[in-house]
Amino acid sequence: MSYPCTMTTPTTNIPTVYIVNRESRCDECKGDLGRHAWITLEDGHAVCLACADLEHLVFLPSGDAALTRRARKHSRLSAVVIKWSRARKRYERQGLLVEDEALTRAEEECAADAASREARRKQAAARRAEIDEEYVSRFAACVRGLYPNCPAGRERAIAEHACRKYSGRVGRSAAAKALDEDAVRLAVIAHIRHAETPYDDLLQSGHERHDARAQVDALVSTVLDAWQR
Repeated sequence: MSYPCTMTTPTTNIPTVYIVNRESRCDECKGDLGRHAWITLEDGHAVCLACADLEHLVFLPSGDAALTRRARKHSRLSAVVIKWSRARKRYERQGLLVEDEALTRAEEECAADAASREARRKQAAARRAEIDEEYVSRFAACVRGLYPNCPAGRERAIAEHACRKYSGRVGRSAAAKALDEDAVRLAVIAHIRHAETPYDDLLQSGHERHDARAQVDALVSTVLDAWQR
């Protein structure tokens, strides 16, 4: 049975398995596969998993990124499983086929570090909760407007750092919330001091804060002027 050329393989370096939505037949063994068959394509022809030497693999559904990453790493052979979405008019990934031993090993590894991964997830969620997205976007736009030559994406980093809730940072002041230019300038200077000068290294080596600032003030001014031009 031939399949249309629109059933192309996504860009990937591992085999692709399709879950089809119609009656299918393996063009190699001539076996009837029924509806919702799992097949691969070879030169536009359907090949069942047994003929494709993929029948020994087990299915790992999408959804657990850590488990998927580890199972794929440990599996000598794997395949991407996709299915056509009539609603979205595109193929969507359903999961992976991997070796059973690889999946078992991946599950054991995920169980071993589940607590630390959950802690990291909660920390990331807490950081996201601390960010007022609308305010950060307006603050970032103001930074870009005042300092048009700052590196791409840097305005967002400056805004997120300065505007984090409950931080007491410059971006939480009333002036900053009003997008006062002096308040925004202070946030940009603080970023430059940490990201573009050896200020942190000076502190780490034992210099007092005011002394360290004095040593990098000229460089801060140079960078600030370059970003503002």
